[in-house]
Amino acid sequence: MTEQNPTPLPFANGAPQCRGVIRSCLDDFVVDEIPLVEPDGEGEHLLLHVEKRDSNTAWVAASLARLAGVPRVDVSYAGLKDRHAVTRQWFSIRLAGKPEPNWNAIESSEFKVLNTARHSRKLRVGALKGNRFKIRVRAFEGDEALLRSTLENIARDGIPNYFGEQRFGTDDSNLVSARALFNGELKRVKREKRGFYLSAVRSLLFNKVLAARVAAGNWNCPLDGERMMLDGTRSSFPVGEIDESIQLRLQEMDIHLSGPLWGRGESLVSGAVAELESEILSSDLFWREGLERFGLQMERRALRVAVSDLTWSFQGGEVALSFRLPKGCFATALLRECIDYRQPSSFSPLRESST
Repeated sequence: MTEQNPTPLPFANGAPQCRGVIRSCLDDFVVDEIPLVEPDGEGEHLLLHVEKRDSNTAWVAASLARLAGVPRVDVSYAGLKDRHAVTRQWFSIRLAGKPEPNWNAIESSEFKVLNTARHSRKLRVGALKGNRFKIRVRAFEGDEALLRSTLENIARDGIPNYFGEQRFGTDDSNLVSARALFNGELKRVKREKRGFYLSAVRSLLFNKVLAARVAAGNWNCPLDGERMMLDGTRSSFPVGEIDESIQLRLQEMDIHLSGPLWGRGESLVSGAVAELESEILSSDLFWREGLERFGLQMERRALRVAVSDLTWSFQGGEVALSFRLPKGCFATALLRECIDYRQPSSFSPLRESST
């Protein structure tokens, strides 16, 4: 049984006319985490800058715990990263008087420790500014001038902030598990897995709202009753009148329209936006009630993401892209806007995402 993700995701710039292959090899997809905090040089926690290849973040964390001889709970990280990639990210280990292992002695093809630094606090989930991506698209077919024009639009106007396919799992397996969880068929689910399932449902509903607004052409145009998100943060505020100041801030990418991350509590929007979201999600009572039952609170997420430092180059039959995204945003959301990409048959999207 598979849970079909029913929401088609319209394109902000029209369906891409260029094609190509991503993830032909690990080095074609490189992610560098941008940390939020700098090591303070002392304390019982050790920050480790780790490069991993074709391995998931939780597995690396467990491996580090074994190497350091500490409980798994004493190892943390700021965000999950793609498995099928080369990624560089930060972990923290609470040593509490234990000797520091010789990280240079690690012999593993899956990961290596690049450098370390002492810090007074545990690294918390979400403690990152964003991620830098370097992506190579092979077997490129299409009009280079057309792709260049689309990329220029993206650099100027941003992209719809869709949740990527990784969030839903292979064949939407996270949604299948979420349905079983909500129906009471899944018992004793580990907290991490339950979080994946709940996040997948929230992502499904958010994508549905965003897709409707992209299709209507108002994902970038404010309606009555909007709630604005400050760029690169989770802070938001309601807007009454859409005046020149608000329009200017939208144009300058200082603020963005928002969509629902469903949960308990009253809607954080009003007027036309509240009516629109209610209509779009009217058929999703099962999902909405399930999220509320499991205690999630109503939140908002930006409908648009600003893309920073976007560069590209054409090299024979390949395209090299480099860009930066805020935390919680997906590189594949950018790729799909400009290239009809495919992945090797051996690749299947996992639960991890570039957050």
